[in-house]
Amino acid sequence: INAIKKTKKLSVKNFEKNLYTKKMPNPDLLIRTGGDHRISNFLLYQVAYAEIIFLDKLWPDFTKLDLQDCIKQFSKVERRFGQRL
Repeated sequence: INAIKKTKKLSVKNFEKNLYTKKMPNPDLLIRTGGDHRISNFLLYQVAYAEIIFLDKLWPDFTKLDLQDCIKQFSKVERRFGQRL
């Protein structure tokens, strides 16, 4: 109970400063290879507003051209960061 009393108030700022990625910006694009359509809790909080591209191709077969295609696809997206139209 004493440990609970000593904890700081839960806020976005306090939460984010305790993440391993606290000094890095959140990703804008997540490319998931291997055919799975899930993120497997990978950077779950950080990818909340990321665009996610799922590819059936396995990681060792992922090429520079695949990356360019993903970036081209990403560049066509109108990002709203949770806002509605």
